[in-house]
Amino acid sequence: MDELLGQVPVFGELSAEHRATISGCGRNQVFQPDAYLMREGDPAELFYVIREGTVALETFVPQRGAVTLQTLHGGDLLGWSWLFPPYRTAFDGRALDTVHALQFDGTCLRGKSDSDPSLGYDLLKLFAAVIIQRLQHTRLQLLDLYAESPAATPGRT
Repeated sequence: MDELLGQVPVFGELSAEHRATISGCGRNQVFQPDAYLMREGDPAELFYVIREGTVALETFVPQRGAVTLQTLHGGDLLGWSWLFPPYRTAFDGRALDTVHALQFDGTCLRGKSDSDPSLGYDLLKLFAAVIIQRLQHTRLQLLDLYAESPAATPGRT
């Protein structure tokens, strides 16, 4: 597990000691197409590193059903709600094809982070970068969604 984690770029900057600690809370998982890795509103106890396959990050919209917010691929992280109270999953994560992932127990890592604040700080920085990237992606989607075409804007030719 430690070797697999070392191959994930986002974990590459962590110390070997911290990667070993994180690895102790992980295991390999395989999900078949349409299987849910996580469900919106459920207790957030896990996070994943996608090794292979594609995962749709979705939310439910009344009168529309499931809406895909982003698609995740190999090397991407899925799930940060395990870090923040009230520890509830914010989105659905659904396998679009066969997904091979590293699954980590967030409760285990919160306990280890309480014992080793340096580990907790490194994990917080790592996941904050993921959250920022996802927010920027969402902002671009919203800009595209609400952008007016030049022909529709008065005074533009």
